Amino acid sequence: MARKRTTRRRPLWLYALAALLLAALTGAAWYWWDMRGWAPSEATYPDQGVAVGEAQGLVGFETVRALGGKFAYLDASIGSRRKDARFTRNLAAAKRAGLRAGAVHHFDPCVGADGQSANFVTVVPRDADMLPPVIALDQTAENCPEKVSDAAVESELLTFVNQIELHEGKRVILKLSPAFEQRYAVAEMMERDLWLVRDRFPPRYAGRPWLLWSANSARYTEASEEPVEWVVVQP
Repeated sequence: MARKRTTRRRPLWLYALAALLLAALTGAAWYWWDMRGWAPSEATYPDQGVAVGEAQGLVGFETVRALGGKFAYLDASIGSRRKDARFTRNLAAAKRAGLRAGAVHHFDPCVGADGQSANFVTVVPRDADMLPPVIALDQTAENCPEKVSDAAVESELLTFVNQIELHEGKRVILKLSPAFEQRYAVAEMMERDLWLVRDRFPPRYAGRPWLLWSANSARYTEASEEPVEWVVVQP
């Protein structure tokens, strides 16, 4: 006699788990797609703009303005030697498009303040119409060729801030990454306006209010082939 085939029923929890995984994957895919072009509401944040540098290539600042952008922060100098190859052209193009423009220096904790300030002032003009200069603080001293103490980083940063403010005649804005703030507690140490970074959700890691917020670190727009950093101002 032929044996009867028996079919084993899969436990219901397996179906539930599969459904949860599918929902999670669908949600993640939607979030990724939505973030590509997402920006905060202009009704909530009327002052919005971009932060760009040579990595974004040719940027159409007229398109930035058409998208609601009112200002552009432009990478200018990095550490004591490097300069952004597109700063001068970006500055002129942003002004032609009717955007207010400002310069960003990327602070290198491995080198002293004097060389960095010299690098900045050779590329950034002293212009009363420009926005306050920004010091981007994202790299800690952990990977420096020679050991640099936290106290030395803080001291050189304070010196650099004073040098840039003397040159520009404006107080700087500190663009703090979560890692840099966690290591050096700059927000508590220096009473300067802050620029914080967190996609979609307002950041709180500095322990006090921010002035600028990078709400989408990689927004895809018609302004550039590469994504731009989309920034808003605290209303």
